[in-house]
Amino acid sequence: MRISSRFTIAVHIFACINIFENEYKITSDFLAESTNVNPVIIRKILSQLKAYGLINVARGSGGASIAKPLNEITFLDIYNAVECVEGGELFHFHENPNPKCPVGRNIHNILDEKLDSVQKAMEDKLAEITVEDVCRDAEKYVCKDKSGENT
Repeated sequence: MRISSRFTIAVHIFACINIFENEYKITSDFLAESTNVNPVIIRKILSQLKAYGLINVARGSGGASIAKPLNEITFLDIYNAVECVEGGELFHFHENPNPKCPVGRNIHNILDEKLDSVQKAMEDKLAEITVEDVCRDAEKYVCKDKSGENT
């Protein structure tokens, strides 16, 4: 099981906007170069983040900006915005458990509550981490790179 890479790409986008917004116009091509992802995918993610009210995107090549204070945007907001899992459910059940088997017939009764609990715990943890946390760390690493400490 994997959560879609759209989530980490979206977090990467926030870090880029925060680090580079005063130096460059933050376009989908600029972000595509940083993420090494096709600009079409970047535009889709930007559209999702915009629809969720997390970023602003100027029409044409106006660039992207962050719509809210960094400490008000959580990983859970991003996770929800970019639709990381189908139908909001982290776990997907196999389609046709055998109703003639006592385990197959009862697998939902056996697992549903447990899996819901796991998903809730993950979402609670995502809600604790903000874009501000990521940007603070990004600034540290970028400063190290610029000073030559990481070369």
